[in-house]
Amino acid sequence: MRVGFVLFPDVTQLDFTGPLQVLGRLPDASVHLVARDMRPVPSDGVLALPPTDTFDTCPDLDVICAPGGFGVDGAMNDAALIAFLRRQAAGARYVASVCTGAFVLGAAGLLRGRRATTHWAYHDDLTRVGAIPVKARVVRDGNLFTGGGVTAGIDFALTLFAEIAGEDAARAVQLGLEYDPAPPFDAGSPGSAPAAVYEAAAANYAARLAKFRASLETALSA
Repeated sequence: MRVGFVLFPDVTQLDFTGPLQVLGRLPDASVHLVARDMRPVPSDGVLALPPTDTFDTCPDLDVICAPGGFGVDGAMNDAALIAFLRRQAAGARYVASVCTGAFVLGAAGLLRGRRATTHWAYHDDLTRVGAIPVKARVVRDGNLFTGGGVTAGIDFALTLFAEIAGEDAARAVQLGLEYDPAPPFDAGSPGSAPAAVYEAAAANYAARLAKFRASLETALSA
């Protein structure tokens, strides 16, 4: 089972390291971190991420996943990355994204007419890539699996793990990771966050969304 994640500058590392911890435990799994070249890829935090493969050397994958992050603006407009995704998606058993990685798939034309989710702040923009927005932590449409914002990547990965290896095996992985969320605050979604917290967060995203939408428009017009 060959599992691949595309890497690009300013990727959110938890978008793929969460799923990596799960999917790397699939029976006979090999994990491929794929980038334009073999130089370490800077994440949106301190970590730099070492690729295992380039777009040219990566083997055919069974699972191909696009994570998100502020770097999606560049990723959506990276012709080599988009061509790699299209090529891999044509033969993959499963195509996936986490958070705003959905828009990288969307720029590749892989969400047209498909149900999908993404980070709450970007959710309404899914229609711009032809997707059918669904507000959920994990959305499946055929062989397409999409996860919501950041931490939903673990939920997506457990869902896909169960699809491939069975629910009992997925439960064992969940237990091994002690994935038993009990956050100190009930503010993890727009519906649960206090109104003032949500409004402040939405205001913080306003400038970011303007830049993102301009990048998305450029990608879609290419």
